[in-house]
Amino acid sequence: MSGNFGPANFKIRSAQGAKDAQAISTLGSQVYSQTFGHSLSAEDLNSYLTEAYSFSRIAEELSDRSKHFIVACNSQHKIVGFAQLTEGTTEDCIAAEKKPVELQRLYTHQNYHGLRIGKYLIETAEEMARQKGFKTLWLGVWENNHTAQKVYERMGFVKVGKHGFKMGRCVQTDNIMKKSI
Repeated sequence: MSGNFGPANFKIRSAQGAKDAQAISTLGSQVYSQTFGHSLSAEDLNSYLTEAYSFSRIAEELSDRSKHFIVACNSQHKIVGFAQLTEGTTEDCIAAEKKPVELQRLYTHQNYHGLRIGKYLIETAEEMARQKGFKTLWLGVWENNHTAQKVYERMGFVKVGKHGFKMGRCVQTDNIMKKSI
C-alpha cells in the first residue's frame, strides 16, 4: 500500500515499525497539543502525551498486530500526517455492527492542512480495512472539534453515540461516528 498524491507529490505508505516511531511520536504530540491543549490543564495534557505519544508507547503500538499505522510523507520523506486503525475496540453504539474497526487517530501537521492529506489517509485506511474484511469504520471525535466532525460527515460518517475520553484527570466527551465500508 503506497501511492503518490497532491501537487507536492506526497506519498502514503504503511508505517515501518521502529524506523517511524520517533516521527509519529513527535507529530502526534505536536498536533494533539495544538488541537486540544487549550481545553485541559498543562498537567493533564502532559500526563496524556506521556501515556499516548511517548516514543516507547508508539514503538510498542507499531509492533502490535492489531494496530495499523499509515503515514503521509512529503517530498523530503518527512512524515507530515498519520492515521491508525485499531482492531478489537468497540463502544455500546458500535457493538451490533458487523466487523467494525476503529480509526483511532488521524493527524496532519498544521503546515500541511488544506492539502487533503487527511482525506487521502482516511481513504487509504478504508481500503486497508476493506482488504482485512472489516465492514464498518468507526471513530471518536471531540464534541467541540466541529471542523473535524464536518470533514468526517463529508466523508460519509454519521454520529451514532458518545463516550467519555480521559486525559489525565480530565474527562471530555467524544462523539462516536461510523461509516459502512
